[in-house]
Amino acid sequence: MKVVITGGAGFIGLNIARELVQRNTLTGPSGQVEPISSIVLFDVTVPSVRPHGLDERVELIAGDISDAETVRSLIDQDDISVFHLASVVSGQGELDFDLAMSVNLDGARNILEAARARNGTPKVIFASSVAVFGGRDMPKILSDTSKQTSQTTYGITKTIGELLVNDYTRKGFIDGRTARLPTIFIRPGKPNAAASSFCSGVFREPLNGVPCVLPVQKDVVMPLLGYRRCVESFIALHEVESDLLGDDRAINLRNRSYSVAEMIDAVTRVAATNDIQLADITVSPDPDIEEIVNGWAAYLNSTRAEELGLPIDDSLDQAVQDFIDDFMNV
Repeated sequence: MKVVITGGAGFIGLNIARELVQRNTLTGPSGQVEPISSIVLFDVTVPSVRPHGLDERVELIAGDISDAETVRSLIDQDDISVFHLASVVSGQGELDFDLAMSVNLDGARNILEAARARNGTPKVIFASSVAVFGGRDMPKILSDTSKQTSQTTYGITKTIGELLVNDYTRKGFIDGRTARLPTIFIRPGKPNAAASSFCSGVFREPLNGVPCVLPVQKDVVMPLLGYRRCVESFIALHEVESDLLGDDRAINLRNRSYSVAEMIDAVTRVAATNDIQLADITVSPDPDIEEIVNGWAAYLNSTRAEELGLPIDDSLDQAVQDFIDDFMNV
């Protein structure tokens, strides 16, 4: 079978590909476990050299997901699964409405239409976000069925994507599953345009000897999931029996909520254990970032994901140690 990962040159996309290379198999549209014959990593730009951990089955293709013909050329066989991660993120979406609509909304529809054109019911795993929730009446603790009233363009496009996945599945066009992500951390490299980028920066920068300036106050609380468990969750959700998902295909991934102060305490503890001298962490609130983040929920119930056996981090400290082991002790 073939696997397509959009946003495949990004951190999570690359790590899903690495995990699939190690697994060698997935449950195909036939319902049987099938060998993975090829993996396409599609993104707006891709590395010129195949990243480590990927073998000759992996092809990297650059292109525009808002171009329907390009997407159809990727989803070109019936025995296929798609992990759709490509997206304009929250902060960037607020700055460029048209780009967010083109990539997030038109791109998602292109994926779904290309999958619909195949014979059978290809699996499409759609990456959504806790940012689908928001508004003045948002409850303190959100569930899988809380009303979605996002106050960001990014969140609205994700809501529409979730509904499309549900309807394309109801019509029998695809076997869709939506992974509704909390904030995923710790991402290596440079900060991105996501409003939640500080949730990685508060760990990554100080551990690497770079001062970190936080754009929010220390009492801000965020639901988090480590990148290792995130990758495992995407694949586990792909493998769940379709009948267990019912008519609402969106699942809040498992998570735990932490304040920024608790994040600072954790990185301080783990740095000391590893004999790492942390750089300074200071607070300088950014009103634009605060407005976005304050509109998000602090607590995300994930009962459905727990019932389905999806993974969760053992602890905040362990997730920090994972980052050190994977990206600093090399």
